[in-house]
Amino acid sequence: MVKMIYKAMTMAVTVFFAVSCGHSHTENTTHQHEAEEEASSHELHGGADETPDSHSDEILFTKEQAVAAGLEMEEVKPSLFRQVIKTGGQVLAAAGDETTIVATTSGVVDFSKSALNEGVALSAGQSVATISARTLAEGDPMAKVKAEYEEALSSYERAKSLVSDKIVSEKEYEQMRAQYEKAKSNYDALTRNATSAGIRVLSPMSGFVKSRLVVQGEYVSVGQPLLVVSQNRRLQLRADVSEKHFKWLNAIRGANFKLSYGDVVYRLDRLDGRLLSFGKSSSGSSSFVPVVFEFDNVGDVVPGSFAEVYLLSAPRENVIALPTTALTESQGVYYVYVNLDEEGYRRQEVKLGQSDGERVEIISGLKPGDRVVTRGATQVRLAASSSAIPGHSHEH
Repeated sequence: MVKMIYKAMTMAVTVFFAVSCGHSHTENTTHQHEAEEEASSHELHGGADETPDSHSDEILFTKEQAVAAGLEMEEVKPSLFRQVIKTGGQVLAAAGDETTIVATTSGVVDFSKSALNEGVALSAGQSVATISARTLAEGDPMAKVKAEYEEALSSYERAKSLVSDKIVSEKEYEQMRAQYEKAKSNYDALTRNATSAGIRVLSPMSGFVKSRLVVQGEYVSVGQPLLVVSQNRRLQLRADVSEKHFKWLNAIRGANFKLSYGDVVYRLDRLDGRLLSFGKSSSGSSSFVPVVFEFDNVGDVVPGSFAEVYLLSAPRENVIALPTTALTESQGVYYVYVNLDEEGYRRQEVKLGQSDGERVEIISGLKPGDRVVTRGATQVRLAASSSAIPGHSHEH
Protein backbone atom coordinates (compact mmCIF):
# COMPACT_ATOMS: atom_id res chain seq x y z
CA MET A 1 0.00 0.00 0.00
CA VAL A 2 2.76 2.38 0.92
CA LYS A 3 4.61 1.44 -2.32
CA MET A 4 1.51 2.22 -4.37
CA ILE A 5 1.10 5.66 -2.78
CA TYR A 6 4.82 6.46 -3.31
CA LYS A 7 4.61 5.38 -6.96
CA ALA A 8 1.55 7.55 -7.53
CA MET A 9 3.26 10.55 -5.98
CA THR A 10 6.37 9.99 -8.10
CA MET A 11 4.29 9.88 -11.29
CA ALA A 12 2.48 13.09 -10.33
CA VAL A 13 5.76 14.93 -9.73
CA THR A 14 7.15 13.69 -13.06
CA VAL A 15 4.03 14.89 -14.94
CA PHE A 16 4.23 18.27 -13.19
CA PHE A 17 7.87 18.82 -14.19
CA ALA A 18 7.17 17.67 -17.71
CA VAL A 19 4.28 20.14 -18.13
CA SER A 20 6.29 22.90 -16.45
CA CYS A 21 9.32 22.34 -18.67
CA GLY A 22 7.18 22.20 -21.80
CA HIS A 23 5.53 25.49 -20.99
CA SER A 24 8.91 27.11 -20.26
CA HIS A 25 10.32 25.82 -23.56
CA THR A 26 7.35 27.17 -25.50
CA GLU A 27 7.60 30.60 -23.85
CA ASN A 28 11.36 30.80 -24.45
CA THR A 29 10.87 29.83 -28.07
CA THR A 30 8.22 32.52 -28.50
CA HIS A 31 10.49 35.18 -26.98
CA GLN A 32 13.37 34.07 -29.18
CA HIS A 33 11.24 34.40 -32.33
CA GLU A 34 10.09 37.87 -31.24
CA ALA A 35 13.68 38.93 -30.58
CA GLU A 36 14.75 37.64 -33.99
CA GLU A 37 11.92 39.50 -35.72
CA GLU A 38 12.79 42.70 -33.84
CA ALA A 39 16.45 42.37 -34.79
CA SER A 40 15.50 41.75 -38.39
CA SER A 41 13.27 44.83 -38.38
CA HIS A 42 16.06 46.82 -36.72
CA GLU A 43 18.53 45.84 -39.45
CA LEU A 44 16.02 46.48 -42.26
CA HIS A 45 15.31 50.04 -41.13
CA GLY A 46 18.94 51.04 -40.62
CA GLY A 47 19.21 50.73 -36.80
CA ALA A 48 16.98 51.32 -33.81
CA ASP A 49 18.70 54.62 -32.97
CA GLU A 50 17.72 56.26 -36.28
CA THR A 51 15.29 59.15 -35.93
CA PRO A 52 12.78 60.23 -38.55
CA ASP A 53 14.74 63.46 -39.10
CA SER A 54 18.23 61.93 -39.55
CA HIS A 55 18.19 62.70 -43.33
CA SER A 56 16.05 65.80 -43.24
CA ASP A 57 18.95 67.96 -44.59
CA GLU A 58 18.82 66.20 -47.95
CA ILE A 59 17.37 68.30 -50.78
CA LEU A 60 15.31 66.89 -53.62
CA PHE A 61 16.08 68.45 -57.00
CA THR A 62 14.61 66.44 -59.84
CA LYS A 63 16.18 65.79 -63.23
CA GLU A 64 13.60 68.06 -64.83
CA GLN A 65 14.48 70.89 -62.45
CA ALA A 66 18.19 70.34 -63.11
CA VAL A 67 17.70 70.61 -66.87
CA ALA A 68 15.59 73.76 -66.51
CA ALA A 69 18.21 75.36 -64.24
CA GLY A 70 21.11 74.39 -66.52
CA LEU A 71 22.67 72.58 -63.59
CA GLU A 72 26.40 71.87 -63.84
CA MET A 73 28.66 70.03 -61.41
CA GLU A 74 32.37 69.61 -60.84
CA GLU A 75 34.28 66.89 -59.03
CA VAL A 76 36.56 68.23 -56.32
CA LYS A 77 40.21 67.68 -57.28
CA PRO A 78 43.29 69.32 -55.74
CA SER A 79 45.12 71.32 -58.41
CA LEU A 80 47.45 74.25 -59.07
CA PHE A 81 46.28 77.62 -57.74
CA ARG A 82 48.26 80.87 -57.83
CA GLN A 83 48.95 83.16 -54.93
CA VAL A 84 46.64 86.16 -55.36
CA ILE A 85 47.08 89.83 -54.47
CA LYS A 86 43.71 91.57 -54.65
CA THR A 87 43.79 95.32 -55.18
CA GLY A 88 42.21 98.17 -57.13
CA GLY A 89 43.19 99.65 -60.47
CA GLN A 90 42.13 101.48 -63.61
CA VAL A 91 41.93 100.77 -67.34
CA LEU A 92 43.84 103.30 -69.45
CA ALA A 93 44.37 103.87 -73.19
CA ALA A 94 47.63 102.39 -74.45
CA ALA A 95 50.37 104.67 -75.75
CA GLY A 96 49.94 105.43 -79.48
CA ASP A 97 46.27 104.50 -79.50
CA GLU A 98 45.10 107.96 -78.51
CA THR A 99 45.59 111.45 -79.92
CA THR A 100 44.37 114.98 -79.25
CA ILE A 101 43.01 117.11 -82.10
CA VAL A 102 43.93 120.79 -81.68
CA ALA A 103 42.80 124.02 -83.32
CA THR A 104 44.92 124.92 -86.36
CA THR A 105 43.87 128.56 -86.22
CA SER A 106 42.09 130.98 -83.92
CA GLY A 107 38.42 131.65 -84.23
CA VAL A 108 34.93 130.34 -83.50
CA VAL A 109 34.58 126.57 -83.70
CA ASP A 110 31.72 124.99 -85.61
CA PHE A 111 31.47 121.20 -85.31
CA SER A 112 30.52 119.47 -88.54
CA LYS A 113 28.22 117.16 -86.60
CA SER A 114 26.09 118.68 -83.87
CA ALA A 115 26.03 115.24 -82.23
CA LEU A 116 29.83 114.84 -82.25
CA ASN A 117 29.86 113.55 -78.70
CA GLU A 118 31.69 110.80 -76.83
CA GLY A 119 31.56 107.45 -78.62
CA VAL A 120 31.00 108.75 -82.17
CA ALA A 121 33.14 106.88 -84.72
CA LEU A 122 35.64 108.80 -86.86
CA SER A 123 37.75 107.89 -89.88
CA ALA A 124 41.23 109.13 -90.72
CA GLY A 125 41.09 112.48 -92.57
CA GLN A 126 37.48 113.14 -91.63
CA SER A 127 36.52 116.77 -91.01
CA VAL A 128 35.41 117.23 -87.41
CA ALA A 129 35.03 121.04 -87.26
CA THR A 130 35.61 124.35 -89.02
CA ILE A 131 37.09 127.43 -87.42
CA SER A 132 36.36 130.94 -88.67
CA ALA A 133 37.31 134.43 -87.49
CA ARG A 134 35.70 136.45 -90.27
CA THR A 135 33.16 138.02 -87.98
CA LEU A 136 35.74 138.91 -85.33
CA ALA A 137 37.55 142.23 -84.97
CA GLU A 138 40.94 140.59 -85.44
CA GLY A 139 39.95 139.61 -88.97
CA ASP A 140 40.15 136.50 -91.08
CA PRO A 141 43.39 134.60 -90.34
CA MET A 142 43.34 133.17 -93.85
CA ALA A 143 43.52 136.64 -95.33
CA LYS A 144 46.40 137.54 -93.01
CA VAL A 145 48.37 134.41 -93.86
CA LYS A 146 47.83 134.99 -97.56
CA ALA A 147 49.05 138.59 -97.30
CA GLU A 148 52.13 137.49 -95.33
CA TYR A 149 52.89 134.83 -97.88
CA GLU A 150 52.59 137.18 -100.86
CA GLU A 151 54.78 139.77 -99.17
CA ALA A 152 57.42 137.17 -98.28
CA LEU A 153 57.35 135.80 -101.82
CA SER A 154 57.85 139.26 -103.33
CA SER A 155 60.77 140.06 -101.01
CA TYR A 156 62.41 136.70 -101.66
CA GLU A 157 62.20 137.01 -105.46
CA ARG A 158 63.61 140.53 -105.38
CA ALA A 159 66.49 139.45 -103.14
CA LYS A 160 67.22 136.48 -105.41
CA SER A 161 67.70 138.79 -108.39
CA LEU A 162 69.95 141.18 -106.46
CA VAL A 163 72.15 138.78 -104.57
CA SER A 164 74.23 137.97 -107.68
CA ASP A 165 75.04 141.67 -108.13
CA LYS A 166 76.06 141.94 -104.50
CA ILE A 167 73.33 144.50 -103.89
CA VAL A 168 71.83 142.16 -101.27
CA SER A 169 74.20 140.29 -99.02
CA GLU A 170 74.13 136.49 -98.69
CA LYS A 171 72.98 136.86 -95.08
CA GLU A 172 70.02 139.08 -96.01
CA TYR A 173 69.12 136.74 -98.81
CA GLU A 174 69.07 133.69 -96.51
CA GLN A 175 66.87 135.55 -94.00
CA MET A 176 64.36 136.47 -96.73
CA ARG A 177 64.33 132.91 -98.02
CA ALA A 178 63.63 131.55 -94.51
CA GLN A 179 60.77 134.02 -94.03
CA TYR A 180 59.33 133.02 -97.39
CA GLU A 181 59.47 129.30 -96.65
CA LYS A 182 57.78 129.79 -93.29
CA ALA A 183 55.02 131.95 -94.80
CA LYS A 184 54.53 129.43 -97.62
CA SER A 185 54.24 126.54 -95.12
CA ASN A 186 51.56 128.38 -93.14
CA TYR A 187 49.74 129.37 -96.30
CA ASP A 188 49.79 125.84 -97.74
CA ALA A 189 48.57 124.34 -94.45
CA LEU A 190 45.58 126.65 -94.35
CA THR A 191 44.87 126.47 -98.08
CA ARG A 192 44.60 122.66 -97.99
CA ASN A 193 41.80 122.86 -95.46
CA ALA A 194 40.26 126.20 -96.41
CA THR A 195 36.56 126.37 -97.29
CA SER A 196 34.06 129.17 -97.69
CA ALA A 197 32.92 128.51 -94.11
CA GLY A 198 36.41 128.59 -92.58
CA ILE A 199 39.38 126.33 -91.90
CA ARG A 200 38.62 122.64 -91.58
CA VAL A 201 40.03 120.55 -88.72
CA LEU A 202 40.69 116.91 -89.65
CA SER A 203 41.03 113.74 -87.58
CA PRO A 204 44.55 112.28 -87.99
CA MET A 205 43.40 108.68 -87.39
CA SER A 206 40.41 106.38 -87.24
CA GLY A 207 38.79 105.72 -83.89
CA PHE A 208 36.06 107.15 -81.74
CA VAL A 209 35.59 110.38 -79.81
CA LYS A 210 36.76 109.76 -76.29
CA SER A 211 36.04 113.29 -75.09
CA ARG A 212 35.00 116.65 -76.56
CA LEU A 213 36.81 119.50 -74.84
CA VAL A 214 34.99 122.57 -76.24
CA VAL A 215 31.37 123.38 -77.02
CA GLN A 216 29.72 124.50 -80.24
CA GLY A 217 30.40 128.18 -81.01
CA GLU A 218 33.24 128.55 -78.50
CA TYR A 219 36.23 130.75 -79.33
CA VAL A 220 39.51 128.82 -79.52
CA SER A 221 43.14 129.77 -79.95
CA VAL A 222 45.79 128.09 -82.09
CA GLY A 223 46.88 124.82 -80.49
CA GLN A 224 43.90 124.59 -78.12
CA PRO A 225 42.68 120.95 -77.68
CA LEU A 226 39.29 120.27 -79.29
CA LEU A 227 38.79 116.48 -79.18
CA VAL A 228 40.49 113.35 -77.88
CA VAL A 229 40.31 110.42 -80.31
CA SER A 230 41.07 106.85 -79.26
CA GLN A 231 41.53 103.77 -81.42
CA ASN A 232 40.68 101.56 -78.43
CA ARG A 233 42.63 98.59 -79.79
CA ARG A 234 45.17 98.10 -77.04
CA LEU A 235 44.48 99.12 -73.47
CA GLN A 236 46.50 99.25 -70.28
CA LEU A 237 45.58 98.00 -66.83
CA ARG A 238 47.28 99.82 -63.98
CA ALA A 239 47.04 98.12 -60.58
CA ASP A 240 47.93 100.06 -57.44
CA VAL A 241 49.60 97.59 -55.06
CA SER A 242 50.19 98.28 -51.39
CA GLU A 243 53.88 98.53 -50.57
CA LYS A 244 53.46 95.68 -48.06
CA HIS A 245 53.22 93.33 -51.09
CA PHE A 246 56.38 94.71 -52.71
CA LYS A 247 58.36 91.50 -52.16
CA TRP A 248 55.84 89.56 -54.26
CA LEU A 249 55.96 91.83 -57.31
CA ASN A 250 58.86 89.99 -58.97
CA ALA A 251 56.73 86.81 -59.04
CA ILE A 252 53.70 88.43 -60.72
CA ARG A 253 53.09 86.98 -64.18
CA GLY A 254 49.46 87.81 -64.94
CA ALA A 255 46.21 89.23 -63.70
CA ASN A 256 42.44 88.97 -63.82
CA PHE A 257 40.17 91.97 -63.42
CA LYS A 258 36.51 92.87 -63.02
CA LEU A 259 35.19 96.28 -64.06
CA SER A 260 33.21 98.45 -61.67
CA TYR A 261 30.16 98.42 -63.98
CA GLY A 262 29.91 94.64 -64.59
CA ASP A 263 30.33 91.14 -63.19
CA VAL A 264 32.44 89.66 -66.00
CA VAL A 265 35.93 88.57 -64.95
CA TYR A 266 38.52 89.23 -67.69
CA ARG A 267 41.70 87.13 -67.88
CA LEU A 268 44.71 88.85 -69.41
CA ASP A 269 46.09 85.55 -70.70
CA ARG A 270 43.01 85.33 -72.94
CA LEU A 271 43.40 88.93 -74.16
CA ASP A 272 47.01 88.70 -75.36
CA GLY A 273 47.98 90.50 -72.18
CA ARG A 274 51.52 91.07 -70.96
CA LEU A 275 53.23 92.71 -68.03
CA LEU A 276 54.79 96.04 -69.03
CA SER A 277 56.37 97.25 -65.81
CA PHE A 278 56.10 97.59 -62.07
CA GLY A 279 57.35 100.36 -59.86
CA LYS A 280 60.52 99.94 -57.88
CA SER A 281 59.24 102.17 -55.07
CA SER A 282 56.17 104.09 -53.93
CA SER A 283 55.89 107.82 -54.51
CA GLY A 284 56.14 110.31 -51.69
CA SER A 285 52.43 111.09 -51.83
CA SER A 286 51.21 107.47 -52.00
CA SER A 287 51.95 104.15 -50.32
CA PHE A 288 51.07 102.20 -53.48
CA VAL A 289 53.34 100.77 -56.17
CA PRO A 290 52.00 100.75 -59.77
CA VAL A 291 51.93 97.53 -61.80
CA VAL A 292 51.05 98.02 -65.50
CA PHE A 293 49.78 95.46 -68.03
CA GLU A 294 48.77 95.84 -71.69
CA PHE A 295 46.01 93.83 -73.40
CA ASP A 296 43.67 93.69 -76.40
CA ASN A 297 40.34 95.42 -75.97
CA VAL A 298 37.48 92.98 -76.47
CA GLY A 299 35.08 95.78 -77.37
CA ASP A 300 33.24 96.37 -74.10
CA VAL A 301 36.04 97.70 -71.91
CA VAL A 302 35.82 101.46 -71.47
CA PRO A 303 39.14 103.31 -70.98
CA GLY A 304 39.11 105.19 -67.70
CA SER A 305 37.03 102.54 -65.92
CA PHE A 306 37.98 101.47 -62.41
CA ALA A 307 38.42 97.77 -61.70
CA GLU A 308 39.02 95.12 -59.07
CA VAL A 309 42.36 93.52 -59.93
CA TYR A 310 43.54 90.02 -58.99
CA LEU A 311 47.32 89.86 -59.46
CA LEU A 312 48.52 86.29 -60.01
CA SER A 313 51.79 85.46 -58.32
CA ALA A 314 53.64 82.27 -57.27
CA PRO A 315 51.81 78.94 -57.94
CA ARG A 316 50.66 76.63 -55.12
CA GLU A 317 50.00 72.92 -55.57
CA ASN A 318 47.28 70.61 -54.19
CA VAL A 319 44.76 73.38 -53.56
CA ILE A 320 41.02 72.66 -53.63
CA ALA A 321 39.30 75.43 -55.56
CA LEU A 322 35.88 75.90 -57.14
CA PRO A 323 34.26 78.43 -59.49
CA THR A 324 32.83 81.39 -57.57
CA THR A 325 29.43 80.50 -59.07
CA ALA A 326 29.32 77.44 -56.79
CA LEU A 327 28.99 79.61 -53.67
CA THR A 328 25.88 80.85 -51.92
CA GLU A 329 25.98 83.07 -48.85
CA SER A 330 23.75 83.48 -45.81
CA GLN A 331 24.54 85.91 -42.99
CA GLY A 332 28.23 85.90 -43.80
CA VAL A 333 28.50 82.11 -44.00
CA TYR A 334 29.28 80.46 -47.35
CA TYR A 335 27.78 77.21 -48.61
CA VAL A 336 28.01 74.87 -51.58
CA TYR A 337 25.67 72.06 -52.63
CA VAL A 338 27.09 68.54 -52.74
CA ASN A 339 25.49 65.96 -55.04
CA LEU A 340 24.49 62.73 -53.26
CA ASP A 341 22.76 60.82 -56.04
CA GLU A 342 20.60 61.45 -59.10
CA GLU A 343 18.17 63.79 -57.34
CA GLY A 344 19.63 64.29 -53.87
CA TYR A 345 21.81 67.20 -52.68
CA ARG A 346 23.17 68.44 -49.38
CA ARG A 347 24.04 71.97 -48.32
CA GLN A 348 27.64 72.10 -47.08
CA GLU A 349 29.27 74.95 -45.19
CA VAL A 350 32.77 75.85 -46.47
CA LYS A 351 35.59 78.11 -45.37
CA LEU A 352 37.12 80.26 -48.11
CA GLY A 353 40.68 81.26 -48.88
CA GLN A 354 41.97 83.41 -51.73
CA SER A 355 40.08 84.13 -54.95
CA ASP A 356 41.42 84.97 -58.41
CA GLY A 357 38.04 86.35 -59.48
CA GLU A 358 37.02 83.17 -61.32
CA ARG A 359 37.80 80.49 -58.75
CA VAL A 360 38.03 80.52 -54.97
CA GLU A 361 40.15 78.42 -52.62
CA ILE A 362 38.23 76.09 -50.28
CA ILE A 363 40.09 75.74 -46.98
CA SER A 364 37.66 73.31 -45.31
CA GLY A 365 34.30 71.63 -45.80
CA LEU A 366 35.04 69.51 -48.89
CA LYS A 367 37.19 66.52 -49.76
CA PRO A 368 38.50 65.13 -53.06
CA GLY A 369 35.83 63.19 -54.93
CA ASP A 370 32.88 65.32 -53.79
CA ARG A 371 30.63 66.45 -56.64
CA VAL A 372 29.62 70.08 -56.20
CA VAL A 373 27.04 72.17 -58.06
CA THR A 374 28.90 74.94 -59.94
CA ARG A 375 26.00 76.33 -61.92
CA GLY A 376 22.42 76.53 -60.69
CA ALA A 377 23.33 76.64 -56.99
CA THR A 378 20.81 79.43 -56.39
CA GLN A 379 17.99 77.28 -57.82
CA VAL A 380 18.97 74.38 -55.57
CA ARG A 381 18.97 76.75 -52.62
CA LEU A 382 15.46 77.92 -53.46
CA ALA A 383 14.28 74.33 -53.74
CA ALA A 384 15.74 73.44 -50.34
CA SER A 385 12.87 74.96 -48.35
CA SER A 386 10.28 72.70 -49.97
CA SER A 387 12.16 69.58 -50.97
CA ALA A 388 13.66 68.13 -47.79
CA ILE A 389 13.28 64.32 -47.68
CA PRO A 390 12.61 63.33 -44.05
CA GLY A 391 13.51 59.74 -43.17
CA HIS A 392 14.88 59.10 -46.67
CA SER A 393 18.08 57.09 -46.86
CA HIS A 394 20.50 56.43 -49.70
CA GLU A 395 23.13 53.76 -50.31
CA HIS A 396 26.48 55.50 -50.85
